[in-house]
Amino acid sequence: MISKDEVLHVAELANLKFKDDEIDGFVSQLDKIVTIASNLSTVDTEGIEPTYHMGDTKTVFRPDKGIHTQTREEMLENVPETQDNLIKVPTIVDKEDDE
Repeated sequence: MISKDEVLHVAELANLKFKDDEIDGFVSQLDKIVTIASNLSTVDTEGIEPTYHMGDTKTVFRPDKGIHTQTREEMLENVPETQDNLIKVPTIVDKEDDE
């Protein structure tokens, strides 16, 4: 059984913030996932060849040609902010000051 403390620990490692009323739902969901995964170990796979690829393994070859459709200046006209002739994007991973 997955505990509330384990969910909170993983959430902290992943820098996720949950409301108190959401945590019990995650405990239940993660416990179901772990139970299903543990059931897989009981499946008899004797004599079954391992599957290494889920899709078609044929590769379609084509010439690799670079095609310039826009200049750098034309592309940078469409972005909200640039810095040093590059696209500047907002920071998406940021620790709070109190951590």
